[in-house]
Amino acid sequence: MRVTLQLDLDAHPDDVWAILQDPRALGEVVAPLIEIEPIGHRRFPPTWSSGDHLVRLRLFGLLPVGDQLIRLSTSRRGDVRILEDSGGPISGPLGLVTGWRHRMAVSPLPGGRTFYRDRLDISAGALTPIVWIGTWLLWQYRALGIRRVVAARAQRG
Repeated sequence: MRVTLQLDLDAHPDDVWAILQDPRALGEVVAPLIEIEPIGHRRFPPTWSSGDHLVRLRLFGLLPVGDQLIRLSTSRRGDVRILEDSGGPISGPLGLVTGWRHRMAVSPLPGGRTFYRDRLDISAGALTPIVWIGTWLLWQYRALGIRRVVAARAQRG
């Protein structure tokens, strides 16, 4: 099943792309609902690199939700920049997920604004509809977080 977001952001595409490249921003977008920490490192690198990254997720920083493999790649189609995560959950309650493909796209809009698209294709066998509901709710929270982080970073300059 698919969950999507389409946001018109009041920020330059280069700035939104930089946020997508920042591992700390991932945590800021879903905080305080979900806390994300790197596995195997004391802290996140300054920017994501292509390849595999392991993270641990905790609900409100307390309740373990599971570990997730973030497998990143980037591509470009004309003036659209795409960040893809083809990893997925690997343990804990999140381990119910059997299929994961997450794509985020940044496109320029007139006036230095950004059109942000976020698409997650997810499956969990017979539990897919239930997992989809939870994911859809998380994605709505994520949309608020994306707007909040973009606005905060724009103010910082």
